[in-house]
Amino acid sequence: MNRRAFLTVAGLSGLAASPVARVALALNESNPAEPKGLVTTTRALTPPAKGAIPVAMLISAGLNVIDFSGPWGVFESVNVPNAMEPPFRLFTVSDTAEVVVSGSGLKIKPDYTFANMPAPRVVVIPAQAGTTAMTEWLRQSALQADVVMSVCTGAFKLAHAGLLAGKAATTHHEFLDKLQREFPEIEVKRGVRFVEGEKISTAGGLTSGTDLALRVVDRYFGRKVAQATADYMEYQGNGWRV
Repeated sequence: MNRRAFLTVAGLSGLAASPVARVALALNESNPAEPKGLVTTTRALTPPAKGAIPVAMLISAGLNVIDFSGPWGVFESVNVPNAMEPPFRLFTVSDTAEVVVSGSGLKIKPDYTFANMPAPRVVVIPAQAGTTAMTEWLRQSALQADVVMSVCTGAFKLAHAGLLAGKAATTHHEFLDKLQREFPEIEVKRGVRFVEGEKISTAGGLTSGTDLALRVVDRYFGRKVAQATADYMEYQGNGWRV
């Protein structure tokens, strides 16, 4: 058993054996004031019979690091019992192969460009400056994926591509009014961690991207695997449990 699998099994068995842990979980889950995700329309997602699920992280100048690293950390931490390989294959994509500099100075060299990227089944759009090429790629190609999810003001990239028209959506709380003002055809939701649609989902700011990514894991592999992922990450939020 590898270290990742061992830590997961050990963490779950310890939790089951601890009355204190069970009480703590019950208290967490019974908190009615905790913001949750909002499901508008949904469907279960089916992982491929063979191979990993390709996840494209779209990046450009001004990338917000936690919007990027939260979902990345979730997908890289998933462990499916008896699987021969990690269930998600993550890669970064930009309009060119040039190094992308985040808003805080982190430098990331994209794995692919829109011209040569593998076909993704999950697309993640963190807050960033964006490019015309990104908007065009989203407009033409994103709906072929199982899930397209934005984090924070990444929702504006979906909106500019026309993918949120007539749909419910959310974004960072400081930009909700701006989203409603600039895109009146969107039903802007407030006070939720994310809004989930059948294919298009939007998370609020920053850490809510972690919730939405865990919800994607839940849709592919079920609640038990998603909870084991959250436990492994020491993530105590329950906003993803809808």
